[in-house]
Amino acid sequence: MHFLLMYDLAPTYLERRGEFRSEHLALAWAAVERGELVLGGALTEPVDTAVLLFKGDSPAAAEAFANADPYVKNGLVEKWRVRPWTTTVGADAATPVR
Repeated sequence: MHFLLMYDLAPTYLERRGEFRSEHLALAWAAVERGELVLGGALTEPVDTAVLLFKGDSPAAAEAFANADPYVKNGLVEKWRVRPWTTTVGADAATPVR
């Protein structure tokens, strides 16, 4: 099963992320190593949202990530939410439909 962790970024995100970026990226790469995080990054034009794709049996890994993320803890993320995503097409689809 897949889960999308979606961040609503603060207007000062780009100016402030440098201070917390290495800690954030270390957290993200550790989640990749554990097989939880598939992809992540900020949307552009404008940079106001970030999306991280998790896989697992429940949203727990995505929620734990957000709760530990220095971007969240330090106000670079104004709001976050986790949504289940029914993936049906593609090599990594959780529930392939042909």
